[in-house]
Formats: sequence, C-alpha cells, structure tokens
Amino acid sequence: MFTKAIVRTPCHEMVKGITSANLGAPIYEKALAQHADYIEALIECGLDVTILPPDEGYPDSCFVEDVALMTPHCAIITNPGADSRKGEIESMIPAVEEFYDKVEFIEAPGTVEAGDIMMVGDHFYIGLSDRTNEIGAVQMISYLEKYGMSGSMVEMSEMLHLKTGLSYLENNKLLATGEFVAKEEFQKFDMIEIDNDEAYASNSVWINDTILTPNGFPKTKAKLEQTGYKIREVDVSEFQKLDGGLSCLSLRF
Repeated sequence: MFTKAIVRTPCHEMVKGITSANLGAPIYEKALAQHADYIEALIECGLDVTILPPDEGYPDSCFVEDVALMTPHCAIITNPGADSRKGEIESMIPAVEEFYDKVEFIEAPGTVEAGDIMMVGDHFYIGLSDRTNEIGAVQMISYLEKYGMSGSMVEMSEMLHLKTGLSYLENNKLLATGEFVAKEEFQKFDMIEIDNDEAYASNSVWINDTILTPNGFPKTKAKLEQTGYKIREVDVSEFQKLDGGLSCLSLRF
C-alpha cells in the first residue's frame, strides 16, 4: 500500500521539454488542468500528496519519477541520463529528505532515470536504456542489496524507459507491450498484452487497488476492467507530447 506521493507543478518552460513524440507542443494551461486532475486522482487513491513548486530552469521537471527511487527502506537519488535534466536532483533532495533518513546517490559516470525501474515486491527490474547505463544500474543494485532488496538488469532496445512499456499491477499481473511481451524474465507473470496502437496506455499505475490509466484507450481500459480493480482514467495528453506517462508524474511511496 502507498500512503504518500510527491509531484511537481509543471513550469512554463515545459513547452520546450525533450520529446520524440511528434505530437506538437504542449498547451501549458491545459497541462496545468490535467496535472490538477492527476493530483485529485492520487488523493482519491488515499495518498497524501506533496506538491512542489515549478522549477523553471528545467522543462521536464514535472516528471519527478526519474530523479528519485523511493523504496520501503531508503530513497535513492538518481543521475539522469539526459544532460538537460541532471540539475533537477538539487531541488528534489530536500523534498525527499523530508520523508527519508536514509538517502543514497547514483554517481557519474553511472546514469539512472527511475522511469527505467519497476518494483515488484522487494525486487526491482532495471532497464538498460539511453538514459540508464550499466554502471548506474550496478550502483542501484548495490544500494538495493544494502537494504535487503534486490535488482536485476533488463536489456531493451525500443522504449524510452522500461516503464514506457511495462506496468506491474500487483498480484502477479503485468501490463506489457512491444519488446517486453516476449522477454524471458517476464513470462512468469500473468501478462496483459497491450496492442501496439494503444502502447501508450501500457504505462498505467496501480495504487491501492485502483489503476490509473490514460484517457482515450478503450481496448486497454476493457482489459483492465477484467482485473477486478477500480479504474480511474486521467487525461494526460499534454504530457504524452513530451514522452511522459502517468507513472512519470509522481513519486509514490
């Protein structure tokens, strides 16, 4: 069960964020409204939400998931692989330290963005991507093991982040699309395969027996309804324009 979340209000500069989506520039006012509804969805799931102010120096700073991994036993501040995002950690450190006494740090030349990390119980799958390298993943696994947890690396070639195409929904349920469907390490899960034309919706989020899923993906919603969980749709179209998904917008712990 999760009890808390940290989010950051999108800054005006988000319209200049990193993207490969080719969906056009975000509309800032619409993004703010969508972010407010996202926060309401977190509250509906029973979370106490800490809202950090905009960080105008960093267009992608609303995607707080990438700069810290919040585990039951420690927090780990990452070293983002995108150069334009490295400075985001400075303002995140004090926010994390409000909740954690034990805080570790990924050091260069290791890079990690926590969008590449999927938690399954006390085990963490770490995708090796353009943003997360093996040196960073080894450091991450070392920290996890220090606190009695474990981690393993996942080779990937198609997705921006591991959780771009994977979501663990608890009770052995795994939402997956693209290259992850056939990965050997995920065959032990009860896999819910998402069609390629709705691949964006594979980044959905389980929070206390509710699944947050992006609005506008009816086939995925129908499959999720069969899980027995409550489904809450959230419109995040403006964040999709920046390659961001539902999990990217909060730290949940």
